[in-house]
Amino acid sequence: MDTSHLSGAEAERLRGDAQRAHNWKRWGPYLPERQWGTVREDYSPDGSCWRYFPHDHARSRTYRWGEDGLMGWCDRQCRLCFGLALWNERDPILKERMFGLTGEEGNHGEDVKEHYFYLDGTPTHALMKGLYKYPQREFPYEWLVRENKRRGRAEPEFDLSDTGAFDEARYFDVSIDYAKRAPDDTLIRIRAVNRGPEAAPLHLLPSLWFRNTWSWGRTDDGWGVKPGMRLAPSSSSTLVRAETTLLGVYEWHIAPASDGQQPQMLFTENETNFERVYGTANPTPFVKDGFHRRVVDGVRTAVNPQGEGTKSAAWFRFVLAPGEQVELRLRLSAPDRESDTCLGPEFDRVFRLREAEADEFYKQVCEGLGAEEQRVSRQAYAGLLWTKQYYHYVVKDWLHGDPKQPPPPASRLRGRNIEWDHLFNRDVISMPDKWEYPWYAAWDLAFQMIPFADIDPYFTKDQLLLFLREWYMHPSGQLPAYEFGLSDVNPPVHAWACWRVYKRTAPSGKRDRLFLSRTFQKLLLNFTWWVNRKDPLGRGLFSGGFLGLDNIGVFDRGMAMPLGGHLEQADGTAWMAFYCGHMLSMALELARGDVAYEDMASKFFEHFIEITDAMNDVAGRGLWHEHDGFYYDQILLPSGGTIPLQVRSIVGLIPLLAAVVLEQDVIDQLPGFKKRMEWYVEHRADLARHVTYLETDGHAGGAGHYRHQHSHRLLAIPSRDRLQRCLKYLFDENEFLSPFGVRSLSMVHRDKPYTFKLDGQLLSVDYTPGESLTSTFGGNSNWRGPIWIPINYLIIEALERYARFYGDTLLVEVPTGSGRMVNLYQAAAELRARLSRLFLPDHDGRRPLHGAEERFARDEHWKDLVYFYEHFHADTGRGLGAAHQTGWTALIATILQDAGLGPQASSKAAYKWGDDGD
Repeated sequence: MDTSHLSGAEAERLRGDAQRAHNWKRWGPYLPERQWGTVREDYSPDGSCWRYFPHDHARSRTYRWGEDGLMGWCDRQCRLCFGLALWNERDPILKERMFGLTGEEGNHGEDVKEHYFYLDGTPTHALMKGLYKYPQREFPYEWLVRENKRRGRAEPEFDLSDTGAFDEARYFDVSIDYAKRAPDDTLIRIRAVNRGPEAAPLHLLPSLWFRNTWSWGRTDDGWGVKPGMRLAPSSSSTLVRAETTLLGVYEWHIAPASDGQQPQMLFTENETNFERVYGTANPTPFVKDGFHRRVVDGVRTAVNPQGEGTKSAAWFRFVLAPGEQVELRLRLSAPDRESDTCLGPEFDRVFRLREAEADEFYKQVCEGLGAEEQRVSRQAYAGLLWTKQYYHYVVKDWLHGDPKQPPPPASRLRGRNIEWDHLFNRDVISMPDKWEYPWYAAWDLAFQMIPFADIDPYFTKDQLLLFLREWYMHPSGQLPAYEFGLSDVNPPVHAWACWRVYKRTAPSGKRDRLFLSRTFQKLLLNFTWWVNRKDPLGRGLFSGGFLGLDNIGVFDRGMAMPLGGHLEQADGTAWMAFYCGHMLSMALELARGDVAYEDMASKFFEHFIEITDAMNDVAGRGLWHEHDGFYYDQILLPSGGTIPLQVRSIVGLIPLLAAVVLEQDVIDQLPGFKKRMEWYVEHRADLARHVTYLETDGHAGGAGHYRHQHSHRLLAIPSRDRLQRCLKYLFDENEFLSPFGVRSLSMVHRDKPYTFKLDGQLLSVDYTPGESLTSTFGGNSNWRGPIWIPINYLIIEALERYARFYGDTLLVEVPTGSGRMVNLYQAAAELRARLSRLFLPDHDGRRPLHGAEERFARDEHWKDLVYFYEHFHADTGRGLGAAHQTGWTALIATILQDAGLGPQASSKAAYKWGDDGD
C-alpha cells in the first residue's frame, strides 16, 4: 500500500514526528504486559528464568530492566509509568498485571490466562483503546496452575473461561483509553461496567510510578538519581507532582469519579519487599507491594502517610448495580496553566476529536473493505500498536552485574548470550506478543513490519534499520535472534522485509533509496555470515538448524545428526536462495542510480543460480526427490551417500518461495550487469538452464530468448514441471490445503506417519493439526499440521510472482481433483479467502478462530472482539498458542486489504508490488 497519499490530522502528526518537528511518540503503550519470568530479570545459576522471578514475586520485587502493568502507558524509555490495578474483594491479590502460566506449568507451554483486547489506536498514539474483562468471582490462580499441570499433552489447555469465571456474565468490562491533547499531555479515561445480574464491588486504582533506576549503584547515562512524587495543591482535582532529572516535572491530575467520589491517595516506594521475598529486613518501611497490603490486607502502615514516594495510586471503591457504569478521568502532562480545566468539557472534546481523526485515518487505510473486514483489520493494527514495548537489555551489564547488587553467579560467564556482550538494547520495539513473548524475535519482526508499513512507514523503516545497527548486529554479521538464545538461527527474511517495505510505502519514483542503500550495505554482512557459517561443506546446501520451525523435523534439526552425518536442509537452502533473490532485486534497483551496484547484482544473480543448481542437482546430490515430486531434507553420510527425510512438510514448499521476476527493460538500463549476465548464460549453459524466459506473446523458451526486448526472466528453484508437481500437493485438500489455508504438514501423515529408526528407537512425525503432543523442540509451538499465517503469506506472494511470469500459460487445479483450472493469481486469491475465513464470522456468527466458545458468537459484548493467535488448528481453524500475536498474525490485515482489490481486478492490479518486476 502506498502510504504517501494518506491525509488528515493523524497523517500530518505522523509526518511531523518523523521530521522531528514535534514529539508525538514520546509517550505511548510501551509498558510491557509482563516483565517477570524474562531472561533479562534472570540472575539464576542455571538460567531458569521462570522459577527465578515468578509471578508471585512480581508485586513485591523490583525489576532491573523494565516494568510491567495492565494495559499501561509510559515514556519511550520507561522512566515514568502509568497502569491500572483492580480488586473485586474476592481475589487474594491486587490485580496489577496479567496472569498466566509459565512454560513449565502449562500443559502446552506458557500461556496468558486472561481476557483482554486491543481495540483501537493510531500510529502516534494520539488515541489508544483497550478492554479488560475482570471476573467478579475470585480469580482462580491456583486452580489454573494445578489443573493445567495435571493435564497431559494430549488434553486441551484449561483456560479462564473453563473455570466458569464468566458464567452468568459475572464480570466487569473495564476499558482503558488514552487520548493525547498534545505530545506531552495525555488524557486517560477508565470506564467500568457491571455485566452481571447482581450488584458487585469493584476497586479501581490507577497508578503512577517511576521505574527503579537508583538501586543498582550505577551513575552513568541517567542512572542513580532518585526521583520522587508527592501530593500538591490543586483547586478542582487531586494533583500529584512527579519530578525527575531525566524527564523534568509532570503533573498527574485525578478528577472525582463520575459518581462524585474523591480518591484516597496512596504512596509507597518502588523498592523490593525483602522481608517477603528473601526473609530479611526492609531498608525502607514502604515497599513495592504497599498498595496490595493496604487494599487487600488492610495494613494501614503499608503506605506513606506523608503523601510522597516513587509510586502513587488513586484508590476508588464502587458497588456497581447490574449494567451500571462508572468513569474515571485523569491527566498526565507537563505543567501548564490549563491543568484544572482539561478534565471537563475539554476532556470530552479531545476524545471526540481523536476518535474522529482515527476514523478518518483508517477509512483511508481500509478503503474498499466491508464492515467485518474493517473491524478485523482495525483490531489487527491496534494490536500492532499496543504491542510496541520498551525493551532494555545490555548484555555486558547483565553478565557482570551492578555495583550495589550481589554479583551474578560465576556460571553466567559460561552460559547464555556470553558472545553478545556488544549488544545494547534500549529501544521501543515491535514485539510478537507483550505477555507471552515480551522480547523481540528477529524473523517475527520482519513479518510484523509488513502490516506496520501500511500505517507507519517511518517506524517500520527505523525498526528494520535498528536490527542492522552495530550495537545490535554481531560483529560477525549475525542478527540477534531473541533473548533466550541470541545466537539461535531464524530464517533470513530481513532482506525480504526491507525490500517489501521499500516498495510498499511509496510508488515508483518516490521511494526511499537512502533506506534501501543503508539496509543493503548491512545485509551484505549478514549474508556473508550465513554463507560462511551455514554451508560448511561449500556444497551450496545449507543447514541452519531448526530455523524457527521447532518440531517439524523427525529429530532436533539444530543438534548433531545421527550416523555421523550432516543435515542438508531444503528450507535452509531455499531461504538462502530467497535471500539472494531479494538482494539481487535491491542491487538492481540501486544500480539505476549508482553503477557500482551492478557488480553486486551480478554476484547475487550467479549465487542464486548456483544454489538453485545445488537444490536440483540431477546427479542425485540435490534435495529434489524425483519419485515423490517434492523437496526433502537429507542426511549426507560420511561415505558420501544420502538419506532423504521424506516428511511432506512446508520444508519442501519453502523452495517455491525463491522466485525472482526480472524485466528486460530494467536489464537494458544496466549495461554492465547485462553484459556479465549474457556471458554467464553463454559460458555456463549447465547452470543457465535454471533461468527461464518468456516473451510477452506468452511463448516460454530457454536461454536463447534473453535478447528479446519485451520479455520476462524468471529465476526460481523449481522448474515449471517441478513447480506444477509441488503445487499439486499444495492444493490437495488431502495433503496441504485446509479450509483455512496451507497446513504446515501434509494430512497424508495422519494415516502414514513418517518413521526413522535410530539406535533401536523408532522416531516418527505424524499429522497433528492442533496443539503439539510433544514438548520436544518447542513447548506450545507446533509445526506438524497447524496453519501459520506468515508462511501462508509468503506462499501467496510467490504464487503472484509466478503468475506475473507465466500468466495464463500455467494453470493449476484448485482444489486438486476438482477439475477447476485457474491461473496462479486466482490460486493466490483462493488462499487469501481461506485465511480470511479464520477471522470473519460465518452464517452462524462464528469466527473459526474462537473455537466453540459460544459467547464469541452470541453475546453482544464479545462477538465483535477478535484474538490474533500465533497459529491455527488446521482442520477447525481454532486459534492456538499466543492469543495476542499481532505480531505476525496482524498480516491478516494486509491479506484482507490485498483481497479488497476484488475479483474484477486485472491480474496486473492484483499484483500488489506492481510496476517493476519483483
